[in-house]
Amino acid sequence: MRFKGKVALITAAANGIGRATAEIMAREGAVVVCVDNHSERLDAAVAALGSQAHGRLCNALDQGQVDEVVANTVKEFGRIDILVNAVGGSTIIAKPSAMVEEHSLDDWQRVIAFNLDGTFLFTHAVVPVMKRQKSGKIVNLASIAGRGMSVASGSAYAAAKGGIIAFTRKLSFELGPFGININAIAPSLTLTERIRPHWNQRSPEAQSAQIENTPLRRVAEASDQAKVICFLASSDADFVTGLTIDVTGGQSG
Repeated sequence: MRFKGKVALITAAANGIGRATAEIMAREGAVVVCVDNHSERLDAAVAALGSQAHGRLCNALDQGQVDEVVANTVKEFGRIDILVNAVGGSTIIAKPSAMVEEHSLDDWQRVIAFNLDGTFLFTHAVVPVMKRQKSGKIVNLASIAGRGMSVASGSAYAAAKGGIIAFTRKLSFELGPFGININAIAPSLTLTERIRPHWNQRSPEAQSAQIENTPLRRVAEASDQAKVICFLASSDADFVTGLTIDVTGGQSG
């Protein structure tokens, strides 16, 4: 029961990596505050997670809503021990893998904001709470695209996820003296509910090539990413901060 007595706030918790993380933390004793902007999916996730879970409908890109969720969480539960920033992705635009000259400025700004703003806003709101506690764990979601290791990703997504990696490293110096650890994971292609339809549209040859490029010979599931997030959020990682762990099955490009 690694998370017994802990309060974990998880964004994008209604599905995908966020939900898989919430499932593990709830199972291991955490009070899990699940944040999402889709009410039906959020209600279904909270119901499935049981009494340890509490849903909060919120647009992670709206500072007023974010601040309200954080304030209400502290008011109800007294503290926030863990923050998982799982909001992000590239499929919010029509052609996420477009070449740079094919991206419009609107596409660029939407992807940058979607991947960076929510992480900033929730971190901005939660850090004062953790500083008062003199403890806390923050885990962000980057991507191997942020390391320039995904040929299928567009430049906007790569830039945004590179920003997450840099943000995480920089904040480790700011937050470490207050007993706060901040780390990130950099997933490869992961078959979440949002990504699986795109995977299924690939030809068998393209799927095989992806699998052959992965030493462990399979594509990641959400639970593969969630397990590493939970390690970073647990006491097992008390002396780990500023790190981004590639969770790729050994894929190098």
